[in-house]
Amino acid sequence: MKDLIEKIAKEPKTANKRTIARLAAVQAIYQMDIGETSLETILAEFLDHRLGKEIEGDQYLPADHDFFSQILKGVIKYQLEIDPLIDNSLNEDWKVTQIDSTMRAILRAGIYELIFRKDIPKKVAINEYVEIAKSFFDEKTSGMINAVLDKISKLET
Repeated sequence: MKDLIEKIAKEPKTANKRTIARLAAVQAIYQMDIGETSLETILAEFLDHRLGKEIEGDQYLPADHDFFSQILKGVIKYQLEIDPLIDNSLNEDWKVTQIDSTMRAILRAGIYELIFRKDIPKKVAINEYVEIAKSFFDEKTSGMINAVLDKISKLET
């Protein structure tokens, strides 16, 4: 993850604020998933205390707060539609509930953008979430995330 943050920090553009928002959204979705934390609590924590703030000597980069909120709210709103898409795109032996929590968060956020955000080019969404995946996983796992997102991007919606 540090490589992604360093890469973004070198070029603080508007698009990078969206990249940071995506990364933060993945972290927030993960936290909601494993900690069973409410949307309101997570939004408050990230918007008021993390994004663009310094915490214990670490400076968090500024993010597009509105975009961050839209991703979180969208994933929650459409999760009952998103999770079956993940199930249908995984190997028959795997279900969304069996995969790593971080992987699940990346896929949920990526699929939300691919299916429900027609204003975002599919290639951009896939590339962004694959880069986030590379921050957490090896090449094989990030390649699997790429394959799932690519497969879903080709569905007629």
